[in-house]
Amino acid sequence: MLTCIIRYHIDPTKKAQFEEYSRNWGRAIPRCGADLIGYYAPHEGSSTLAYGIYNVASLSGYEAYRARLAADPLGRENYEFAQKEKFLLREDRTFLKLASAPHGNSA
Repeated sequence: MLTCIIRYHIDPTKKAQFEEYSRNWGRAIPRCGADLIGYYAPHEGSSTLAYGIYNVASLSGYEAYRARLAADPLGRENYEFAQKEKFLLREDRTFLKLASAPHGNSA
C-alpha cells in the first residue's frame, strides 16, 4: 500500500474554490478506486498550503486509477474547474510507504 500526499500551494483569496474542488474529489476519487483519506484546506498558520491524501495499492494501481479518474465525468469537470478558476498555484505529489506498522502497545 502506498500513500499519495499532494501538497498544494493555493491562492489564499480562493480558498472557497479549493474547498469545492476538494468536495468534488471526495465523490470522484473513491468511485475511481483510491482510498481517500481526505483533503485539507488552510486553517491556521500558512494560508497557502493545502493537502490531499489517499492510498493506492501500488504504482501500477495508481496509473490505472488516474486513467479512470481522467475518464470520469466529475473528474474531468473538476480538472477543468481548477484550470478555469486558477486557485492551484503549485501541486507536488509524494508517494510514501507506511514504516511504523504495527501500531499500538504490543507488550
